[in-house]
Amino acid sequence: MIPLSILDLSVVTSGTPPAAALRNSIDLARHADDLGYVRYWLAEHHNLASVASPAPDIMIGQIAAVTKRIRVGSGGVMLPNHAPLVVAERFKMLEALFPGRIDLGLGRAPGTDGATAHALRSRLDARDGDDFLERLSELMLWETREFPAGHPYNNVVAMPNDAPLPPIWLLGSSDYSSELAAQVGMGFAFAHHFASFDAADALVHYRAHFKPSRWRAAPHGILAVAAIVADTDAEAERLATSFDLNRLRRDRGEYLPLASVEEALAYPYTDSDRAKIARHRSRLFVGSPSTVRERLQPLIASSAADELMVITAVYDHEARKKSYSLLAEAFQLRRAAA
Repeated sequence: MIPLSILDLSVVTSGTPPAAALRNSIDLARHADDLGYVRYWLAEHHNLASVASPAPDIMIGQIAAVTKRIRVGSGGVMLPNHAPLVVAERFKMLEALFPGRIDLGLGRAPGTDGATAHALRSRLDARDGDDFLERLSELMLWETREFPAGHPYNNVVAMPNDAPLPPIWLLGSSDYSSELAAQVGMGFAFAHHFASFDAADALVHYRAHFKPSRWRAAPHGILAVAAIVADTDAEAERLATSFDLNRLRRDRGEYLPLASVEEALAYPYTDSDRAKIARHRSRLFVGSPSTVRERLQPLIASSAADELMVITAVYDHEARKKSYSLLAEAFQLRRAAA
């Protein structure tokens, strides 16, 4: 069976404030470590009432310190928000503290709205347009030390200099990211849970055009999906109503904490609302373990994914843990203790 991993947004609910959501992430990571999940990635989002995770590097250190086996990483660091040297220093530190267990996933988007993005970058060296490729090149140079002769950065060392950068992954939801990941020879994670581009096309293209590099000898494609699993299809559908309402509100620009099932069921949906929810459901896998596995298998096969990364956003923390437990059983993960 395909290896499983977790993408965590540290979801804030109407009954779980942000600080508690962060502690829930640590608890869920311990659970995932025991279940046999391969990696646990933390997102970077800013100014979102439903997401308590603006600093994945801090959470990575906290989670790696309380787990034993699972890889911990960023899904991802939004590189346009940060000086490449700062990213290099922080992730070299994490690699030094937890050798062989850290991943550096990088994204092109700001992870927020325009005003917040400006506030994040207002004291950085601003450039016009999309400067992701320039920042990525600089980040790689902090590791390779191949700055041109006479370049002022030749006298600057990213510390700790005896620890390498962890494996770099490019995150994306389009063909551009898959092409870039293949060209530079890095790992690639495709965000099926919000992408409009076809996941199979992106991952197959990545594999077909991958060029081995110092960063990775062979391609490795991660398929990231949203899934909600419960003992029965009916229970999973009930849990998914919170997700449905949250997504509907986001389409309207309402970034509220995740609503309870009771609030979602009582919401006065219009026919237009229900049509939008039905369209969004094409990117959400809901049901019992066998139902979700059967729905996922065609996408896994067509995309030739090496790994499945799952994000589960439900109101109740124990229900979220159970969802990952049931998914682990469905895909026959081996518990760490075994």
